[in-house]
Formats: sequence, C-alpha cells, structure tokens
Amino acid sequence: MNISVFDILTMIGALGFFIYGMKVMSEGIQKVAGSKMRQILSAMTSNRFKGILTGFLITSLVQSSSATTVMVVSFVNAGLLSLIESIGVIMGANIGTTITAWLISIVGFKVKIGSFALPIIAFGLPLLFAGKSKYRSWGEVLIGFALLFIGLSELKESVPDLRSNPEILEFLSGYADMGFLSVLIFVGIGTLITIAVQSSSAAMALTLVMSYNGWIPFEMAAAMVLGENIGTTITANLAALIGNVHAKRAARAHLIFNMFGVVWMVILFFPFLKMINMYMMEFQGVSPMDPSQPESIPIALSVFHSSFNIINVLLLVGFVKPIAAIVTKMVKSSGEDDEYHLEFIGNVIIQTPDISILEARKEICKFGNITTKMSEFVQTLIVKKKEKKRRKLMDRIQKHEEITDRVEVEIANFLAKVAEGNISESSSVKIQSLLSINNDLERIADIFFQMSLNVQKKNESNLWFTDQQTENLMEKFKLVDEAFEIMDLNLDMDYAKVRLTGAQNKEKEINAKRSQFRKEHLKKIAKGEYDILSGMIYIDLIASLEKVGDHIINVTEAITEKI
Repeated sequence: MNISVFDILTMIGALGFFIYGMKVMSEGIQKVAGSKMRQILSAMTSNRFKGILTGFLITSLVQSSSATTVMVVSFVNAGLLSLIESIGVIMGANIGTTITAWLISIVGFKVKIGSFALPIIAFGLPLLFAGKSKYRSWGEVLIGFALLFIGLSELKESVPDLRSNPEILEFLSGYADMGFLSVLIFVGIGTLITIAVQSSSAAMALTLVMSYNGWIPFEMAAAMVLGENIGTTITANLAALIGNVHAKRAARAHLIFNMFGVVWMVILFFPFLKMINMYMMEFQGVSPMDPSQPESIPIALSVFHSSFNIINVLLLVGFVKPIAAIVTKMVKSSGEDDEYHLEFIGNVIIQTPDISILEARKEICKFGNITTKMSEFVQTLIVKKKEKKRRKLMDRIQKHEEITDRVEVEIANFLAKVAEGNISESSSVKIQSLLSINNDLERIADIFFQMSLNVQKKNESNLWFTDQQTENLMEKFKLVDEAFEIMDLNLDMDYAKVRLTGAQNKEKEINAKRSQFRKEHLKKIAKGEYDILSGMIYIDLIASLEKVGDHIINVTEAITEKI
C-alpha cells in the first residue's frame, strides 16, 4: 500500500487534535481545581501514601503525568511540598496516567464517543462566554474532552488497517520477531514517539490504536508502553534544563523512578506478559497474544500498564528518602551565588494564579533575607578600620545591591505576567500588595548601599565616630534588626495569621530612639563635642535607619491590610 504525504499529514493532524484537546481539558481542570489544590496539598505532611494518592487523583483529572510533574515542581518551589513529598506525588502520577489507557480502552473503543463530541461542545460553548471565570473553565473542560475524543476517532481512521494492507506486517515483522532485541527496539520506539508528541498519554493512545488495528502485536505494544514511561521523563528533564535546582531534582527523581521500573520489567518481560495473558483468558475469555483477537489488546495493555506502575510504586515507596538523597547529590546547589538567583519562580507561568502567587511569595521571603544581611554588612563596615577588609565589605554590599535590583525586576515581571492572565479580583489585590512589598525591599537595599558609601567616604577622609556615636548606631541597628526579624517571620508564615501589633511596637521604638539620638546630637554639636563632618554622617545614618524602619513596617502593613 502506498501512503501519501496527505495520509501522513492527516495522521499527524489527528494526533494534534488529540493532544490539543487534552491540553485544553487539562488547563481547564487546573483552573477549576487550582484554588483547592493548595488546600489539598497543604494538608499533606510527610505521609508518602497521601502523596501517592494525591498524584494519582491529579493525574487522573488532568490526564497528563507531564502536567502533574510541572505542577509538582511548582508546588515544591512554592514551599507547599518538600522534595520527599514531591516524589510521592510523582509516584502517584505514574499510576494516574494509566487512567488514560483505561478511558480509551473502555470508552474510546467500545462506545463511539466521537458522535457525542459535538453535543458536548454545544454544552461547553456557552460556558466560555459566562461572566464567572469558574464557568468559563468548565467550558474549557467540556470542549477539551470533546476535542480529545474527536482526535482519537480521527486517529483510528487515519492509521492504516493491517487486515486490508498486509504488506505493513512484512515491514514490521523484521523487527517484531527478534526476541529480546525486538523488545529493546520497541522500547526505544515508544521513547522516541513520546518525546516527539511531548505526551505519554498521546503516545499511549497512538499505541492502543496501532495495536487495536493489528499494526503491531501485543508484546511489542507492551514494550512501547515501557518506552513511553522513559520518554515522559526525558520530556520533563528537557523542560527542567532551564528550570531551577528544585525543578531539576524533581525531574531526576522522576527519571530514576521510571528507569528502575523499566529495567526490572524488561528483565521479567516475557514471564510478566504470560501472567497478563493468563489473566485475560481467565477473566475475559480472550488472549491478546492471539492475532485473531485484536479487540482484546487495549484492555490487556491497560492491565499491563496499571499493574506495572502499581508494582513499581510498591517496590520503591520505601526508598523515597534514598531517591531524594541521590537526586540532591546529582543536582547540587551552585554554592553561595545560587542563593541569589531566583529559586522559587520558574520559567513557566502555571495556569493557576494562586500557585504562581505562592511562588512569588516564597521568592519575596528570600528577598527579605537578602536585605536583612545587608544590615549586618553595614554594621561591620562601621567598626572595621582596616582598609582591605572595608574594601571587601564594600564589594559584598555593592554585589548585594545589584542582586536586589535584579531580583526586584524579575519578581515584578513575573507578577506582571501572572496579572495578564484570567485572574480574580482577589488575586489582583494580592499581586498589587506583593509588588508593593517587592518595591519596599528593594528600597531598603538602596538605603543600605547609600549608607555604606557615606561610611566609606568618612573613612577615606580619616574621620571617625566617637565611641558614643558608634554605640548609639549599634543600638539603633539592633532595633532595626529586631524589626527585620519580625518582617522575615511575617513573610514566611501564612499571611492570614500575621498581626500588625508587634511590627508597630518595634517601629515606635525605632522612632523614639531616632528622636532621642537627634536631641543628644544637637546638644553635643552645640558644645563642640562632635566633629562637624563626622557628625553630619552620623546623623544621616540615624535618619537612614529610620527610613529602613519605615519600609519594614510598610511590608507588614501590606501583608495585613491588603492580603
């Protein structure tokens, strides 16, 4: 049989229809469930079995283990999951992705759901124009579901039929009758197909259609399923190349888990398939290994896919901590500088604004820690008299100031992109408040940098503070550091639980000290006890610390009043 370019394009188009439908449905479900996902995941502790169940449920809903893996990475970045907990969710995702095979096997091949697709779209279309975003998201779910099965129906029609085109068997027979080598070849084919279509669910659908039409035998279809388990991890690892350290570790954990499963299954491949065949003959009365009964292959593949993933989870569920330790060693932090790169914000904007906002909150919390360190650097600069040490301190302060400039811009850009999406009024208010906090933290860094320049200018002029001035400055710094401690604690906790009282009390103490030191300073200047030039720098530093205190209280006010 001659297959034209048009036939190939038709098959690719049908596959694209399937993938696009799955994408629309997946994104719609993420939007519908997004606000609840935080509640679900925050209820998880270190119980890995709850994590497995959560991964299973999420993947069963979105019909894509890759989408679940991306979400898991975002949850880790947002601080909702630890690496260990995320591995449990990934394990559950591997079981959840088998639901696709069952859905297609039971519904896609037994019921002509393609005939119901247009009525489903008819229900979903009006919802797309609804006023509430939740209804619009449900419209996307329905339309995506319909498009998915339209694509599957077209895919079934576009794949060549072996019975009317026997020459295809001759082409495949050269690869399917080579024993164990054939298994490895079709594992590789499954891997490549999954990488090509960027979805293990789509690759599974293609495998089911090919085997159902008799294009490939059951054994080779099972081998392709194993390859799809590898392919989906390669996709995740390619995506993680531009991600942060957490993304890379989660992707490596997925790779280790799936590769281990494929290795032991390849070793036990033929005995395991005999068990599947025995099960099918006992409970279904058909054999997937019988070429005359191709209709049994989709169910048999679904049994194989599910049992393989469930057994693999049972084998490795007790080794979650060792896997986490391995991937931590594989993907090491890049040292001190890594602390100053965006760590919680990834390159992908998650469809659920709540999750993106959580990521930004964690990044802003880290931003607060950076500005807190600058206070320590300036204090050390004031008391150090050796030029070499002062120069090193100035370099560190300048580096931190440059870092804060960059971090502020990147966080602001990230939040701006989130705001461009379809967000609620509540999310919009949260984003505005986070932008305000982001700006206050950057202003704190600017003030500290300017303070360091003033101190360095004084030192270069051989002007020195008196012991009393130094003592007063350190006392004022101590109050500011205590305010920082309150601020950092507030940034790292549930914003709904933050109270303004502690921060306000500390701000009052800072203001009172400012007034006290200023009065004392003016009296000593009048008496000639202070050098005029060093005194000007001293009182300027006191005023600058007052400004820092103002920005610190602004942060807590933004948390308590606007979020």
